[in-house]
Amino acid sequence: MSYLRDALVDRVGEFIQMRRDIHRHPELAYAEHRTADLVASKLKSWGYAVHRGLGGTGVVGTLQRGHSARRLGLRADMDALPIEEATGLAWASANPGVMHACGHDGHTAILLAAAKTIADDVNFDGTLHLIFQPAEEGGGGALRMIEDGLFEQHPCDAVFAMHNMPGVPTGHLVLRDGPAMASSDYVTIRVNGQGGHGAMPHRAADPLVAASSIVMALQTVVSRNVDPQHTAVVTVGAFHAGVANNVIPALATLELSVRALDPQVRQLLEQRIKALVIAQAESFGVHAEVDWKPGYCVLVNTEAETQFARRVALKLRGEAGVTLNGPALTGSEDFAFMLQRVPGSYVLIGNGDGDSAGACMVHNPAYDFNDDNIAIGASYWALLVQEFFAH
Repeated sequence: MSYLRDALVDRVGEFIQMRRDIHRHPELAYAEHRTADLVASKLKSWGYAVHRGLGGTGVVGTLQRGHSARRLGLRADMDALPIEEATGLAWASANPGVMHACGHDGHTAILLAAAKTIADDVNFDGTLHLIFQPAEEGGGGALRMIEDGLFEQHPCDAVFAMHNMPGVPTGHLVLRDGPAMASSDYVTIRVNGQGGHGAMPHRAADPLVAASSIVMALQTVVSRNVDPQHTAVVTVGAFHAGVANNVIPALATLELSVRALDPQVRQLLEQRIKALVIAQAESFGVHAEVDWKPGYCVLVNTEAETQFARRVALKLRGEAGVTLNGPALTGSEDFAFMLQRVPGSYVLIGNGDGDSAGACMVHNPAYDFNDDNIAIGASYWALLVQEFFAH
């Protein structure tokens, strides 16, 4: 184990610079062409067979050794977010309105550092697939790769992924059995009324008042329909209606984010929201339409693979550096689709806590990935590969 860590410490500077280069040139979902070119070039130079094009800009690097039928997949995401960066760092985004505000630049650098270390320093018997995925940020890149034949062409017995977590000490590893991240659904509600003069509301059917009532009524879905011991979130993130103070609009539109940690709760939320919206609108003499767009499914870590990931974490970081069963998160991740098809686990690595720069939450213009995690995260992947093929 120590020789893997030492090997990474000796060469980590190369991958810090690589991470900062990716950060300076962020690319949105399905446009990760430069990043994919870099990943593919490096993997080829280290002896990996490279497959490109799954999910559009996805890259898979495969390293096969010996004769074992065992097969392992490790995944990193590559896409950035449509956010204007405000870090002021020397490696800040050179692409206006686009930045790596979630650390996918760091995840890619970690897996590349692991790829080099595994190729040079890890002896194993089996087949390793390194999966560099596009479009995690709402684009469903994992599902696109799967639909393009990811696991038929690169079958895996288990698959693992890692994500940084601000607010957790740097390099601290957090694992969890079972449901670990929420499903996410996107809902548009259109409330259609009859416009009119603001001075004569009785001659109109006001969709704005109805939509306001709907916003308040939606707050009861979680508090009164969902079991208090279960987790659910219903957020109205946007409300659009009207253009003038003396005009009653004909249309009001709401945009919702709906999340759950249980598939049955997810189904209940859809049923109750649709029924409540229609009934509320009718009570005001207007008509509502609900456009429900399913997003990511619940991310469920399988028990045996999570227990294996824990053992590797404890071996690398010791008890003080590992949370054995952390809390579930209401954020969403499309790695969940991979876990629907292959057993595995999603591991969190602390980006920094307290007053440290790494504590800034993701999806924030001031966020930056903590480069100290590159050696730690890559060591974890290298050790996990070694341990996986040893059993």
